[in-house]
Amino acid sequence: MASRYIGFVAKLKTLFVCRSCGAVQNRWLGKCPDCGTWDSLEESTQDPNAEKDPQAALVGAWAELTEPKGHDEEMILSSGLSSGSGAKARPIHEIGDDEANIERMSTGIHELDRVLGKSRAGGEATESSGVVPGSAVLVGGEPGIGKSTLLLQAAASLARRGTRVLYVTSEESASQVRQRAVRLGSQGEKELFLLSDTNLARIVEQTRKVMPRVLVIDSIQMIYRSDVPAAPGSITQLRRCASELVYLAKKSGIAVMLVGHVTKDGQLAGPRLLEHLVDTVISFEGERYHQHRVVRAVKNRFGTTLEIGLFEMTGDGLREIPDSAGVSPVSGTEPRIGSVVCPVMTGSRCVLLEIQALTATGFLGAAKRKSSGLDSNRLAMLIAVLEQHAGLRLADRDIFASSVGGLKVVDPACDLALLLAIASAQMRKAIDPATCAIGEVGLGGEIRPASQIDARLLEAARLGFKRVVLARGKGVVAPKGVKVELVQVKNVDQAIEQLG
Repeated sequence: MASRYIGFVAKLKTLFVCRSCGAVQNRWLGKCPDCGTWDSLEESTQDPNAEKDPQAALVGAWAELTEPKGHDEEMILSSGLSSGSGAKARPIHEIGDDEANIERMSTGIHELDRVLGKSRAGGEATESSGVVPGSAVLVGGEPGIGKSTLLLQAAASLARRGTRVLYVTSEESASQVRQRAVRLGSQGEKELFLLSDTNLARIVEQTRKVMPRVLVIDSIQMIYRSDVPAAPGSITQLRRCASELVYLAKKSGIAVMLVGHVTKDGQLAGPRLLEHLVDTVISFEGERYHQHRVVRAVKNRFGTTLEIGLFEMTGDGLREIPDSAGVSPVSGTEPRIGSVVCPVMTGSRCVLLEIQALTATGFLGAAKRKSSGLDSNRLAMLIAVLEQHAGLRLADRDIFASSVGGLKVVDPACDLALLLAIASAQMRKAIDPATCAIGEVGLGGEIRPASQIDARLLEAARLGFKRVVLARGKGVVAPKGVKVELVQVKNVDQAIEQLG
């Protein structure tokens, strides 16, 4: 009877995992019962023995194998992120400022630090911006957009400041990354370590030996665990590897930065659980054949998601753009039909963008409405307002609108600039090149005031604009020392009078 059980192997269990929410079902269903997404369940196999300790399988012995000393020990303990087995629940008023306020590590790239967020360090008045120790950051973007270039520049800048960084490449060889580092001028950094591997166990072991403060994984889709019966990049591998890397960050206080692939729809590849696991999700946007790149935070547990970082792709890597993305300082430029400038707020910064519109002959009932970088629903609403309250016939006109510079605009204060651009293209009348427009347009044709008007006027005056068309309101005056003429309008008709 005993011989019947010799060589017994645990049977693999077949499960179905939702790629949208990560829910696990025992059988295939056309619609996920948890999130309601159709055709999102994918088949996955699971080893019952591998699930006995899913998170601490590779990182569980981290505290025993690693004895932090000196600065590393202070960093881990002061961050409050090292969760040992003896951790106990405490009242919130007993949590000290040294645990609640974590000093960030600046990457040396101001635009990236702006997106990652800032906080007060140690309860003091000074603020620090950059990467939070013990956090997990996921960077996503189109192929060839510059994700690896940005993270290699950030890693080299951190190493230049004395912060040890381990850069793990799973898609390229070490010599390929070395060639990119030579192009970026970062090949001589002694605190920047490079590892070309895809096995998670070997990556964790090298991390334990090197003891970096920042770990970069490029990319998470190629990392695998040998004991998981699934191919690299599958839902099972992504969920297990990502959860262990996040657990590694919390256990050791090492900041982990992951590179993630995106689908053809622009969404991060893999289960939605991947975005829920990490602390920050950064989206790297921009046209592949366009200079400008925009970095924005889709999710940020340690800061706001309103900030953006502006970069320009050059032969020597990414260059920061501290000024406006699509507008040059005014210096005797000629008026252009269908072009209006608007100061747009993105978090705490003001960016002056040029809004362009074009109208062409179309067919009644089949007119085209196309927009690039602008909300198409907002464009349709403004066209209706122009027809109803300004008397412009646009039903048989093809209308195209875009924002110059590749920046996506969500600020409602650009309504007036877009409306004037469409009217300018239709009436063949240009606005003065030293004039910008600020205001939200209502369905009744009224112009409503925008928020943070002082910051917008300061930026417009700094770039040489002399006149600003904005909504009429009480107490609307230019800030002290700002020499700009304020043209206050009440409705659409008064705004269109500024054309010509």
